[in-house]
Amino acid sequence: MFRFFENLVHPYGAYDETAPPPQTLGAFFRYYAVPFRKLFWLTAFMSVVVAAIEIGLIFYMGRVVDILIGDPAEVWETYGTELLLVGAFILVLRPILQLFDVLLLNNAVIPNFGTIIRWRAHKHVLRQSVGWFENDFAGRIANRIMQTPPAAGEVVFQAFDAITFATAYIIGAAIMLWSADVRLLVPLAVWLVLYAGLMRWTMRRVGPASQAASDARSTVTGRVVDSYANIHSVKMFAHHDRELDYAKEAIEATRTTIQAEMRIYTTMDAVLVFLNGLLIVGVVGWGLALWLNGGATTGVVAAATALTLRLNAMTGWIMWALTTFFRQLGVVAEGMETISQPIDLMDKSNAKPLDLVEGRIEISDLSHHYGRGQGGLDRISLSINPGEKIGLVGRSGAGKSTLVKLLLRFYEAEDGQIKIDGQNICDVTQDSLRCNIGMVQQDSSLLHRSVRDNILYGRPEASEKDMLEAARQAEADEFIADLQDPQGRAGYDAHVGERGVKLSGGQRQRVTLARVILKDAPILVLDEATSALDSEVEAAIQKTLYGMMEGKTVIAIAHRLSTIAQMDRILVLDDGKIVEEGSHTELLQREGLYAQFWSRQSGGFLNLEAAE
Repeated sequence: MFRFFENLVHPYGAYDETAPPPQTLGAFFRYYAVPFRKLFWLTAFMSVVVAAIEIGLIFYMGRVVDILIGDPAEVWETYGTELLLVGAFILVLRPILQLFDVLLLNNAVIPNFGTIIRWRAHKHVLRQSVGWFENDFAGRIANRIMQTPPAAGEVVFQAFDAITFATAYIIGAAIMLWSADVRLLVPLAVWLVLYAGLMRWTMRRVGPASQAASDARSTVTGRVVDSYANIHSVKMFAHHDRELDYAKEAIEATRTTIQAEMRIYTTMDAVLVFLNGLLIVGVVGWGLALWLNGGATTGVVAAATALTLRLNAMTGWIMWALTTFFRQLGVVAEGMETISQPIDLMDKSNAKPLDLVEGRIEISDLSHHYGRGQGGLDRISLSINPGEKIGLVGRSGAGKSTLVKLLLRFYEAEDGQIKIDGQNICDVTQDSLRCNIGMVQQDSSLLHRSVRDNILYGRPEASEKDMLEAARQAEADEFIADLQDPQGRAGYDAHVGERGVKLSGGQRQRVTLARVILKDAPILVLDEATSALDSEVEAAIQKTLYGMMEGKTVIAIAHRLSTIAQMDRILVLDDGKIVEEGSHTELLQREGLYAQFWSRQSGGFLNLEAAE
C-alpha cells in the first residue's frame, strides 16, 4: 500500500533542462508542481471531505442531544437504526477516508515534492560555470540546496493539511450555524473579520522576517564551512579566535533576525487569545440567549458550543500553520536566489561534440579581464601545432591560468576566439571539449571517496587492470598499498578525506597524475604538475610525464623552468600579453625577461620578486 502511493509520482522523470527555474514564488511552485497536478487536486478534494466529516459529526452530536430528550425506549425504537449506521460510518468509512487523505499527503506528495526540487536544483547548480562557484561560499550554496526542498514541502503540506482543511471547516461551520439560527452567524462573522486582519498583519511581516533569518543562517553556514574547509590554515596561523569572531558576527546577526521574527509570533499569540475569547463569548452567549427565549434547542446550543470550542482550539493551529507557510515561503525565496539563477555559460542550442582529429589549437585576439577592464589576457594570438609542446612562463597574474581556463571554457572569453582543429570551442559542447583535455593542477584536489574512485574519475569505464597500471606509472602504487582509513578500508578502497586531506601533497599529486594518465586525452595541460613532489619522485614522474606527452598537444605552466626547458616552444607572458617566444636556448640568447627569470632562479624556481 505504501509503495503504491510513494510511486504515484516519479521525481527523476524527464523535464526541460534548458530553462532555469522561475524567479517568482508562484511560478517556482507551479514549475515543480507539473508532475503533481492531478495528485494536488485529489489531495485538496480529500482535505475538504475530511473537514466536511468533522463538521458533520459536530452537527450530528447536536442532533443526538435533541434526540435524547425523550423516553429511552421510544428513542431507540425510532432512531436506533440511524445511530447504528452513524456508528458504523465513524468506525469504518471515516478512518478509510482519513487514511486515504493522509496517504496522499504524507506518502505521495511530501517525499516526492522535496525530492524533485532537490534533484533538479542540484542538477541545475552543477551546470553552473566555475566562475559562478568562485563568487560564493560553497557552504552557502549547499545550505540553500538542502534547506529549500523541505521548506517547499512544508509549504505544500500546510496548504493541504491546514489551509485547505481550515477554509473548508470555517465555511462548513458557517453553514451549520446558519442552518441552526442565522443570528449565530453574526459573532462568527465579526470574529472572522478580526481574525483575517490579524492574519494579514502577521503574514505581511513573517515572510520578509523569515527570509532575512534564512539568509542569515546561510551566511553562518558559509562562514563555518569556510573555516572547516581551511582548517589547516586556521591552525597554522593560530587564528582560532579570529575565526570565532568571524563566525560570531554572522551568528549574532542570525540571533537578531530570529528575535525580530519571534516578536511577530508573540504579538500574534497574545491577540489571538483575546479574539478567541470574543468568539466563545459571542457564539455561546448568543446561543444561550436564544435558548432562554425559546429560539434554539438544547442540541443547537450544544453543537454551537462544541463548534466554538473546536474553532478555539483550531485557530492557534491555523495561525501557526499560516505563519509556518509564509515562513517557509521566505526560506524558499532565499533559496531561489541560488537555485533560480540562470546558467551563465551554456552550450549553444546547435552545439555539437568536438571532433578532435589532430589537436591543433588556434587562439585569435583573445582577451579576458574578468569584467574589470584589466588583468587576465589582452589580445593574445597563438597557434599550437598538433603534437607540439608549449611551455608558459610569467609572473603571477600574467595571464597563464586565465589562458588555460578559457581553453577549458570555464569562462566565456570577453573577446576573440579559440579553435581546436578549426572548431570554435564556443560552438561545441562543454563536456566533449573537456573530455578531450587532460589537466594536472598544482592544487591537486581529490574527492572524498576511495582512491579507486578518484583514479577512475579520469575514465570511469576503465578496467581494473588499466586503473592499476595508471597508478603504477604515476609512482602511486606503493603508497596506496599501505593506506588504511579509520573505517578499516585499505589500499585502493581507502577513502582520502575531503579534498584528499588524508594524503600528503605529493601523494595527492600522484593520484591526480594517475587519473589523468588513465584519461589519456589528446590535449594535455600541466599546471605545475610536479611542484608538490620531492626530487626523487619527481625524477621518476618526469619520465612518466614525457611518456604521457608523446603524440599529444601539450601546454605546460611552470615556475620551475627546468621542467619546461625541453619544450618545443616557450611563451613568456607579462601583463596579459606574449612578450617573448622561442625555444629555451633562443630565449636565453635574447637576454630578455626569460633570461632574467632563468638567471634569478633559486633551487630551480622563479624568483618572482627579483624579476619584478
